[in-house]
Amino acid sequence: MKKTFLWILAFLITVTLAIYQKRTGPTYPVSGHLKIDGVKIDYTFNRSHGGPGDQEVSIFLEGDKPISAYLVYKRYRVKEDWVEVKMQKIGKNYTAFLPHQPPAGKLEYYVKVNIDGKYYSIPAKSVVTRFKGAVPLYILIPHIIFMFSSLLLCVRIGLALIFKEPYKNLVYTCVGLFFIGGLILGPIVQKFAFGELWTGIPFGWDLTDNKTLIAFLFWLPALFFLKREYSKRSIVSTAIAIIVMFSIYLIPHSVWGSEFDYSKNQITTGKKPAVIETNEGENQ
Repeated sequence: MKKTFLWILAFLITVTLAIYQKRTGPTYPVSGHLKIDGVKIDYTFNRSHGGPGDQEVSIFLEGDKPISAYLVYKRYRVKEDWVEVKMQKIGKNYTAFLPHQPPAGKLEYYVKVNIDGKYYSIPAKSVVTRFKGAVPLYILIPHIIFMFSSLLLCVRIGLALIFKEPYKNLVYTCVGLFFIGGLILGPIVQKFAFGELWTGIPFGWDLTDNKTLIAFLFWLPALFFLKREYSKRSIVSTAIAIIVMFSIYLIPHSVWGSEFDYSKNQITTGKKPAVIETNEGENQ
């Protein structure tokens, strides 16, 4: 009964942590609903687009007053004029498309709504979306399963330490799953998405790659001292590995990741590309 309860608790903690990391990341959609001058507005704007083709942007508008909508966008960190495209009305939705960008290329955009001659920006602050290549589900799904399972076991190991349960086999399994999910499948996912297997140390400063590497390195002492499972060194090294992994999962997903530098026509990682100017002038 006690073990069942601890597994359920570990699962709930893991799900909560995974949701937090995803929802706080820079690729989580921006959504909202509001009412302006009697017009109902609902929107969900994606901040990531995978695969070929342009990114669809839609907004729901319903009201009795004359309404029109325009998609406004430009390349991120590029000083150029904003492009304005009239959105097509399909039912009660207004739709337009952002032009496809190279892998890790970013566009910032918003929707300008005209209600009875008055213009409103939705949302108030422009949204940034990042383009990437399509990742096959046969790679992506196992990657997610292995990473989630390793986090679940990490939480369960922490509970085992607290309640003085055996944890040796849990550590072996956790590290094995984390190695496959993070250091084998992870780079393959990155290769499909952005064209590079590894952009962490020593080749770059991609935070996702680096935090995966750091977490794995902190598990190595825990593995070494497992020869004496309940020794002080084993308990301390395992506890430190758990704390590090927890801390890493508290960092929002995809922060400080790959970004296409339009000034150099190449992908940069872990640092902001230079802001470039075009002959078209300053931002509007």
